[in-house]
Parts: sequence; C-alpha cells; structure tokens
Amino acid sequence: MADRPDTSRSGPRVAVETADGVARIALDSPHNRNALSERLVRELHEAIAAAEADESVRVIVLTHTGSTFCAGADLGEASSGSGSDGARARADQLVDLLDRIVGCALPVVGRIDGHVRAGGMGLVTACDIALAGPRSTFALTESRLGLAASVVSLTVLPRLSDRDAYRLLLTGETVDATEAARIGLVTEAAADVDDALAALLAALRRCSPQGLRETKALLTHGMRAGIAANRDRVAAQSARLFESEEAREGMTAFLERRPPRWAAEGSP
Repeated sequence: MADRPDTSRSGPRVAVETADGVARIALDSPHNRNALSERLVRELHEAIAAAEADESVRVIVLTHTGSTFCAGADLGEASSGSGSDGARARADQLVDLLDRIVGCALPVVGRIDGHVRAGGMGLVTACDIALAGPRSTFALTESRLGLAASVVSLTVLPRLSDRDAYRLLLTGETVDATEAARIGLVTEAAADVDDALAALLAALRRCSPQGLRETKALLTHGMRAGIAANRDRVAAQSARLFESEEAREGMTAFLERRPPRWAAEGSP
C-alpha cells in the first residue's frame, strides 16, 4: 500500500502502447508504487475500454513500470478525511474496474515482474492469464492494517482453494512467484517473463477473434455472476472498515512507519 497521496507528479498514471494487435497498458505511477489512486483506477478503466473498442487489438497486456506492479490502496488518499461517502465511492470504483477487466471481450494477460500487494492482487487475479517474473512477490496485507481484502476477494477467492485463501488473507504473508503459481494466484512463474509473454501472445494470435471472445465469455461467466451478486456487500464492508478507528490506527502506523498498537511485540 502506498504511503502518500497521488499528487506529486503531473501527467497520466497509465501508459498505453498498441502494436501488432496488442495493447500494452502499464500502470505508470512509480512515485507511489502504482497505488490505486482514484486517478489511476479511472485511467486504467478508460484505457481498457478504449482497447476493447479498437478493432485492431486482439489482446490486452496489463503490466507496470518500476519495481512494483501495484502497492494496493493509496493510503494517503484513503486517510485524507473524505468520509464514508468517499470510502464507498473508492470501493465501488475498484469493483467497476475489476468487472471491466473480467468482462472485457478481449483476453487480458498480466505481465508482472515486481511486488504486488493488497488491492493490486485484485488486478492480477482479474486477468485471464497472469505471468510472473522472478522479482515478483505477492501479499494480501489488509488484515495487518485493520482492514479486509473486501473488494479484491471478488477475483482473488475464485482463484484459490479455501485453505490457501484462509492462510494468505488471515496472515498477510508474502509469497514468491513460484508459490503464487502453485496456489493459483498467477498462471506461470517464468524465469524470463518477456520470453514467456512472447510465446503466449504467439499462441493467442493463432486463435480467431470470435473464438477468443466467446471462450472468454464462457470462462468468466461464474466470476462475473459472483461480482454482480456480492459487489454491494464487499463495497459496504470496505467503506465501513476504512472509516473505522482500528483501520485509521493501522493506516497511520503504516504512514509513520511504526507498528500499530495491536501488533505483538517483536512481530515484523
């Protein structure tokens, strides 16, 4: 999770390049570790919608600049005192983004070679296929801040077994790319993520647009139904927790780089 609001630079937070039937959409806000600020989420939603509407595009690659794919919520923005309405609006905005990725008619491939935390895990698990390079690490850290992985549970939980989900969400432990692939958070742990991506794109280019579109609709039907059925419940929980006294202490402690008052003595 990022430790300051997304106000320190101008220009877009998302970079887009389109060539050879592929739209590469990169989270490009490295100054705050590609945190899910309102602006980044909005620009990412718009970029995916634009790529989907471009008839020359066959595949979307979702990637990042810098050493972090996504640090999760912009805690500086979240703790800025916008009130319960602001917290609920941020939760609804993230639900809409996850539904946009899952529901996109084009295959969305995640290309990750950096750290992924909290809300960023929602983006990774919303992708149809996710490739993780050796620098990748993954953690759902919300419980350490007095929060829960509320909104991102919509895409994270369908990827995991119950046992793996309980451990990751309750402990906030970090796993590497190999373990992430073993438990289903990503599709493949690749020694060279760009070589793996090139091979995957070559395979997808051999498929017909209609075949890809209809197959994706078949595959994502259950997840989209889950998003529709549970979006209000998880968004309400997220908003309530972000406004709670315990979460304010957790976020403040994170921003001040100190343990929260409930952390056991000697814990990391």
